[in-house]
Amino acid sequence: MEYRQLGRTGLRVSPFGLGTMLFGGKTTSHEAQRLVERAVDAGVNLIDTANVYGRGRSEDTLGTIFKKTGYRSKVVLSTKVNVRMDDTDPNAAGNHRRHIREQCEASLRRLGTDWIDLYFIHRPAQNIPIDETLRALDDLVRAGKVNHIGCSTFAAWSVVESLWVSKEYGLNRFVCEQPPYHLLDRAIESELIPMALSYGLGLLAWSPLAGGLLSGKYAEAIPGDGRIQAGSVWGDRHLAPAVVRAVGELADLARAKGCTLTQLALAWCSTRPGISAALLGARTVEQWDEQIGALTVSLTDEDLGRIDAVCPPGKTLVSYYHEDTYADFRPTEYRW
Repeated sequence: MEYRQLGRTGLRVSPFGLGTMLFGGKTTSHEAQRLVERAVDAGVNLIDTANVYGRGRSEDTLGTIFKKTGYRSKVVLSTKVNVRMDDTDPNAAGNHRRHIREQCEASLRRLGTDWIDLYFIHRPAQNIPIDETLRALDDLVRAGKVNHIGCSTFAAWSVVESLWVSKEYGLNRFVCEQPPYHLLDRAIESELIPMALSYGLGLLAWSPLAGGLLSGKYAEAIPGDGRIQAGSVWGDRHLAPAVVRAVGELADLARAKGCTLTQLALAWCSTRPGISAALLGARTVEQWDEQIGALTVSLTDEDLGRIDAVCPPGKTLVSYYHEDTYADFRPTEYRW
């Protein structure tokens, strides 16, 4: 396994990480342990979760697995905070000090660990001054509960703002950004990736298979168990004619190379400039085995040229990631 340095930190991570959004839900506890064991056996040392995944069930499941296997010391563990955790408490969401401190303690308890390697702000929140967020995170680092801090799905300007605030007030800075990135959404290549390379941030790509669209399962019919359904917001945006054509051409390229579309998409994503690792959200061991096979796929300059012709650099065919309801991405004005 080839390990990569995560941004300016001393951490070294595998080119693929195990995403655990489905743990405790569609992925049973037994299957989740099999996935973790399979990943660690393959040399994968990055495991990513979030407090909101199953509202704690994913973290609970991981905590149980760590207790049974002793794997906690073998992995770089990341989790996140921001999304609402209680429907009745107005303070149980956001990037303010109280929520961050409460949820960090809760995550530590569920995960059965004394520290979190990477603690992410799950989404930006423009109604909370970034200095309040960074001060709360800085306190956690100084207390030894968090080793490094990061952000997820932030715009490039927002990350740079946070770096300026950290420098201005002497606070620990974001060392990593976790953006959506895949063949059908290359928008981060225009600003976010150049910014990350300039300022030494690691990048962990989430949804490298575009919610399953790049797995090939939607090539002929829409399966009933997929997250993309006709008539839904996800379905209408994903299954546009241009997207279907692009997926078909990519599938042809994968067949010519003797790999699956899944493996082609993951090999491409994990080897792009600036990407520290791509997060694999496998639901089953069988899916994991196919996905990790991307390690054996090598892309030539000719392959990359064909891919660029189908999915132009810096462009996007699906943009719903930046329009979800998790956070306020484009406020009309600041509130202070």
